[in-house]
Amino acid sequence: MLIVPASLTQAFDSQLSQRNIPDQQRRDFHKWLRFYLDYCAMYASDPKLTASFAGFDEKLKSKDQSEAQRKQARLSIGIYYRMIGVIKSTQADSGNPATKNAAPLAASVTPHQEISKQADLPAAKREMPQSTVTDQPLKLTGANWEWVYESLQAAIKVRHYSNKIWQAYRYWLQQFQNFTKSKDASLLDMCDVKGFLSHLAMNRQVAASSQNQAFNALLFLFKNVLQKEFGKVEGVVRAKRRPYIPVVLSRPEVDRIIGLLEPPYDLIAKLLYGCGLRLFECLKLRVQDLNFDLKVLTVHDGKGLKDRTLPMPSMLTAELAAQVEQVAVLHDQDLAAKTAGVFLPSALDVKFKNAAKEFAWQWLFPAKSLTLVPGSEDYRRWHLHETHVQRAIKLAVRKSRIAKRASAHTFRHSFASHLLQANVDIRTIQELLGHSDLKTTMIYTHTVPSVTIKDAKSPLDF
Repeated sequence: MLIVPASLTQAFDSQLSQRNIPDQQRRDFHKWLRFYLDYCAMYASDPKLTASFAGFDEKLKSKDQSEAQRKQARLSIGIYYRMIGVIKSTQADSGNPATKNAAPLAASVTPHQEISKQADLPAAKREMPQSTVTDQPLKLTGANWEWVYESLQAAIKVRHYSNKIWQAYRYWLQQFQNFTKSKDASLLDMCDVKGFLSHLAMNRQVAASSQNQAFNALLFLFKNVLQKEFGKVEGVVRAKRRPYIPVVLSRPEVDRIIGLLEPPYDLIAKLLYGCGLRLFECLKLRVQDLNFDLKVLTVHDGKGLKDRTLPMPSMLTAELAAQVEQVAVLHDQDLAAKTAGVFLPSALDVKFKNAAKEFAWQWLFPAKSLTLVPGSEDYRRWHLHETHVQRAIKLAVRKSRIAKRASAHTFRHSFASHLLQANVDIRTIQELLGHSDLKTTMIYTHTVPSVTIKDAKSPLDF
């Protein structure tokens, strides 16, 4: 690795100070400068030419650097160009294929402003805007946060988190942006975090779970997007955690609601109650997740991306087999229509080209209509949408005239409570529900009558 001269390092650090780059980020800016100079030395490129940056940025992309990291690299090299007096690509460079189509990089930058608007284009076609940034001070209000949302979404996708997490974190980012009045993201610190969390408890009066979710969203933002240290959160007004006892249906009430549901919603409700599934876990079941020989079903990528195996209810074996037959008929129709198959998780569609059309990968509860894949002309099939099931269950509860706030998740609560009432070991219930912490499962001890003997006696007197 190339050693940057001390004089250049000091001059660059002075530039970072003038531009109010936070101290905790300066180390990263020095790192990108060192990488860039090392790249230029390795590939015999002139570091003073803006055209040299195009190949460097392409190299970062090939090394799977995130968009947020590449943006920070652009900022760093932009400051370097401003400091040394950038040499722009001219007609004298027209004979060089590497610089023929390259435009000058910005002469100066401030943190988190995008230098390239065409980062996804090939290096030969990528253009660098000449006046993206100025020497104006960072904004305390009204800054552009578009790059923050893009980087947050990219960080969530690369970790294969669910779309629900993206939606939740985006919501709290919007609330945080409003609270800070769109202060430039590079100026955000722990004081803003503490003020926001206290604001949620005192002014918004949110529940403790909502405040915790906001805390997790900001923690993820600071560590994976802003690349800042997330210090101890002390002196924050905490939302009061109230004891929560889930709504539980009796067995006759469960049967009454299921009896009012039409197929396939009745089978879905039976699985929710019979296996203790979360709704999204049930809808994500595929044909290959059912093992009729061993009478078990496997949940893949449940909450926390965890897998678990559950016993298949004996009384549902015939109904599940009939559902698989209906899926087979629909699958044949899709193949005849030459559709692209079903949606697959992660990059399996790239690794296994024909997996989407294989019967084993078909949804157990497929959607009624096909979905057009964005950016293509292919149609694929998704599973039933959660809102359709929730709407059907809500209507059935209303028709049953059961005076309880029952929903799809109530069947899971009832599953756990009825097992506990049948004296099933709570550790076993924890495994069936997929809980990481036993304390989460312990809440169901408040939903059933206690059978524990309260009087203190000697075992000799039993």
